[in-house]
Amino acid sequence: MAASVAAMRIGLLGTGNVARALAQGWSAAGHDVLLGSRRPRDRADLGLPVAGLDETAAHAEVLVNATPGTVSLVLLRSLGAEALAGTLLIDVGVGLSDDYSELSHPNSSLAEQIQAAFPATPVVKTLCTMDSTVMTAPDDLSGPTTVFLSGDDAEAKRTTGRLLTDLGWPPSSQLDIGGITTARGQEHFALLFMGIAGGLGTHVFNVHVVARPAG
Repeated sequence: MAASVAAMRIGLLGTGNVARALAQGWSAAGHDVLLGSRRPRDRADLGLPVAGLDETAAHAEVLVNATPGTVSLVLLRSLGAEALAGTLLIDVGVGLSDDYSELSHPNSSLAEQIQAAFPATPVVKTLCTMDSTVMTAPDDLSGPTTVFLSGDDAEAKRTTGRLLTDLGWPPSSQLDIGGITTARGQEHFALLFMGIAGGLGTHVFNVHVVARPAG
């Protein structure tokens, strides 16, 4: 699959299922991906390029926060505001308790807190309403499906939308729901996600927004 934008340098903070799935998807579309880890030597067996966090941030035109939402702010602050200034940050993290029953940002969202902490870094929230297996294979589901975007910077959302297209999400599946405060809805969906997963007996699903026909 050819990339919808010129090949970009994408740094992904984290080496878990989400980071690896996104890295593989964007790499297949022709982008230059690099996973960031605190211990890159311990993650050399992933079949993907891995570097330290500082090197990953310096490499990136687009940085993706794929770390657990409970530690994301601490990790980003360790990189420093200067290192992140002007770099689009796509946040896919959600802060959940160890038993997945409570949100760590119940009256806000991780994305809002990142944007407040790094005002010179445009933050876009997306892809946090689904399992990693769906993020890069929406066509594997049995019908149309929706991915949401939240953020205050219009150009950052346009770039994010094009990168989502490279993962298999056509513009018709993308729904811009507004500014960064709307990330609360995306993150808080995690509790409903867990309930749906229990009801279905699987995490491989997504939602589709259906509107009344115009006219």
